[in-house]
Amino acid sequence: MPTTFRRPGIVRGIRSPTVSCPPRRHRFSWTLLALAAIATLPSLPNAEAAEISVLTAGAFKPALLELARTYEVESHDTLAISNDTAGGVTARIVRGEEADLVILPTAVLESLAAQGKVLADTVTPVAKSGIGVVMKAGAPPPDISSVEAFKQTLLATPSYAYIDPASGGSSGIYLAKLFDRLGIAAAIKYKAVLVPGGLVASRVDDGEAVLGLQQISELREVRGLTFVGPLPPEIQNYTVYAAAVPTGARRPKAGRALLAFLKSEAASQALATRGLERP
Repeated sequence: MPTTFRRPGIVRGIRSPTVSCPPRRHRFSWTLLALAAIATLPSLPNAEAAEISVLTAGAFKPALLELARTYEVESHDTLAISNDTAGGVTARIVRGEEADLVILPTAVLESLAAQGKVLADTVTPVAKSGIGVVMKAGAPPPDISSVEAFKQTLLATPSYAYIDPASGGSSGIYLAKLFDRLGIAAAIKYKAVLVPGGLVASRVDDGEAVLGLQQISELREVRGLTFVGPLPPEIQNYTVYAAAVPTGARRPKAGRALLAFLKSEAASQALATRGLERP
């Protein structure tokens, strides 16, 4: 309600109380002090800012963390990112875990959409990643330039690490089938270091395995190793990752806004830096 100030004096025969006003020279000083005090107050948060909950398969997490900084500055929202194997994320969505956006292989999200777990009209491919090989720096890299060379390298190596297929990781499931198809599964099984989830390259870094095989975007997260290269084209497997808004999302509008950002040109460079390509 606006406040009306009257000058002191007589109004309609009634004497108003006299208000003591500070001398004019002090008013300017008080104004400066008030402005200075206001300037020291902390900025109020954006009334529209929200915390967006994101569940993602591990291969997409490095790129998402990279993109989060830019998105949070532009939108004033914050991202709460949780990752798991593709199988782990799927199980969490099926159980009803809340998220505003979920990132999984496209086929998995399409299956979840058929079950009514994610909004079918939001399932959008955003990136793809192939499988590569890393080793410790210093030694000559092995030859994996052809299918035969790749087979011989695995037969000769003392040990190799990859995601445990039982954990539901996309690369682990594919590699186990590939080893069978190449006819070397039995011969190399005893040398395998099965990783239940996370970064396979860390097992190479700590000396537990000589070679590490995983999605390229995840292999690049461990510094100081030598990237031997991607699998030969004939046996390469690209996993296409898509994003979707779960049906139970608390902030579906915010989830859609983040999805649009992931498809933007601004996001393309960060994806490429992290070993991901546009589908």
